[in-house]
Amino acid sequence: MASDQAKFSIGNIVRHRVFPFRGVIFDVDAEFNNTEEWWLSIPEDVRPRKDQPFYHLLAENEQGPYIAYVSEQNLIEDSAAGPVSHPAITEVFGSLEQGRYQPKPSLHH
Repeated sequence: MASDQAKFSIGNIVRHRVFPFRGVIFDVDAEFNNTEEWWLSIPEDVRPRKDQPFYHLLAENEQGPYIAYVSEQNLIEDSAAGPVSHPAITEVFGSLEQGRYQPKPSLHH
């Protein structure tokens, strides 16, 4: 059953419930919006439901920064762990205020 509202929003710092990475949300899909091939590549025992919000993250782990696409069920709020050091953060966000990155004003008019 799809939720009417995403639990997290743009600028939230989150970490993955299972895998060792964290990041900042920069976009939200109300439901799964990736390829079937991508979804099927996830091991069946940990494959998330499609009928939930999915989040685009500026993510980081021990290997370095990357972009992640993660289901709501696999994310936990993580602002207490401090800032995220992904190099693209300054392109998308301004300051970090009260544990949340503030999106820069849009460049589109």
